[in-house]
Amino acid sequence: MGVFVYLPLILPLTALPIARLAAQHLHPRNAALLLTWVGATLAACSTLCLGLVMVVGTAQLPGSPLPASWSDEEVREAVPYDEVAGKLSIVALVVVFATCALTLGRHFGFRARAHRALAAHPDRSEVAVLADEVPYAYALPGSPGRVLVSTGMLNGLDEAERGALLAHERAHLAGKHHRLLLTVQLAGCANPLLRPLRSAVGYCTERWADEEAARVTGDRRTTARAVGRAALISRRAAVPGLAAFAEAGPVPRRVAALLGPVPSAGGWPPALTTAGLAALVAAAGTAASTLSAINAAIALFLVLESATYG
Repeated sequence: MGVFVYLPLILPLTALPIARLAAQHLHPRNAALLLTWVGATLAACSTLCLGLVMVVGTAQLPGSPLPASWSDEEVREAVPYDEVAGKLSIVALVVVFATCALTLGRHFGFRARAHRALAAHPDRSEVAVLADEVPYAYALPGSPGRVLVSTGMLNGLDEAERGALLAHERAHLAGKHHRLLLTVQLAGCANPLLRPLRSAVGYCTERWADEEAARVTGDRRTTARAVGRAALISRRAAVPGLAAFAEAGPVPRRVAALLGPVPSAGGWPPALTTAGLAALVAAAGTAASTLSAINAAIALFLVLESATYG
């Protein structure tokens, strides 16, 4: 195992440069998907290695349920035994699973409450207009997913802007953006170094939906105006793990992007650019983290199997 078991705990640092640059240099759809997959992979490897450190470091603690042979001198020489690291990893894993459980509970709890409230709503269509003077609009996933928009939001927009708003929210549902947001939120719970990905993916999903709304309406300027006006009249609401119109990311950047040309749908940025190098660093870090976690897991399995049955 050696140092490999600890590498995935710090390799998420390699994702930070691309998290800052992806939204500027990649199509928002590509950026959101890339950052989500990188975050999920790095978080899984980090959590796996925490578990391996816990197994190795706690083998000699009183009351350990592990086989006595796992604490033999030969095993301790073959694996990076560290009682302090083992105890700390227990605390870290408890925090990881507790924060992940809390995040999932908040996310699905909000969705359940929202769907229960909509059950009594007379309008069963995809778009549910709620009589509420507080301006808001967001996509509520489910079976089926629905768009929730308040009368306060609709009254603040003209007809063309309302069309852009609804196209934006439908894009969130069609793209399953809530899954991407929840994934990076859980990744940040698993490893604090991955928390910057949450705001980056949130911004990219908003830009993705902006571009889809502009494509559907055929008017980038109207879509930009809808984003700006909605931001001026809306109030930030706590909607855990869901996308809300004009909520995520700096609104001026979104408006400026909509007033500019349509972003290229190309994939990987050129290698000899800042974004290309950052993407290569993130890819290398993700690959190294995966290989390190697999190597450590296989090595521990072989050593402990030999100690148990040898």
